[in-house]
Amino acid sequence: MIPVITVIIILSVSVLVTKIATIALMHTGLSRQSAKFQARSAFTGVGYATQEAENIVNHPVRRRIIMLLMLLGNAGIVSVIASLMLTFLDDKDPFGLSVTYRLLLLIAGILLLIILFNSKVVNKGLSKIIHYALKKYTKLNVMDYSGILHLSGEYEIAEILVGTDDWLANKNLAELALLREGLFILGINRKNGTYIGIPGSDTEISPGDTLIIYGRGPTIRRLDTRKKGSRGNFDRRLSERENKKVKIQEKEQDKGSAEKTEDN
Repeated sequence: MIPVITVIIILSVSVLVTKIATIALMHTGLSRQSAKFQARSAFTGVGYATQEAENIVNHPVRRRIIMLLMLLGNAGIVSVIASLMLTFLDDKDPFGLSVTYRLLLLIAGILLLIILFNSKVVNKGLSKIIHYALKKYTKLNVMDYSGILHLSGEYEIAEILVGTDDWLANKNLAELALLREGLFILGINRKNGTYIGIPGSDTEISPGDTLIIYGRGPTIRRLDTRKKGSRGNFDRRLSERENKKVKIQEKEQDKGSAEKTEDN
């Protein structure tokens, strides 16, 4: 029983630490996907690509976050393994619980953790706390990019890695006309390591590029899976129609809010 509780506590702390680190990295300018990947990579010690490592090392706050994650990760993983061994190898439980019961208790605890840390309320509260701490205890200009870009509802920032067969490949931004789908390219990480901020309409997208996109999450994910050919072009037209409907709905909501404000 005691080893099971120990495992659940260690897992809770581990998930909490990586969640806090993810939010902290997001507030330093990384996208959600990149921040989550960096935090989990550092905590588990699996490592990551050279270019991403340079982005961490060259930023003081990110560097401190990653170093702390590495230290905590080493201690946490060893503790979890040791506690799991005690849970299932020790037949003499002080509370008289069988191995099967301990296993079920452990599974229930893990499921509870998953539900808790996927909660929007928890994420929102942590985001406020981390932003406050970074702003108060560091001298760097830490921006709340989520707040600035109004990343709520379905709107988010994401990264798309362009493949050879992707609909995006070997076209310039004028041809793609992503604004018709409600998408905006914030920047492009080239395969050779160069970065293009706010690319122009004549900028060509090449296989291996990573696009940093702002827009509705479902539309971004739809674009990420779109391939070349007639099916891709058809999907693009459907996405444009959907975006028009969304814009109409947003205008109606905005109009309704304005009318309520005038009435009050």
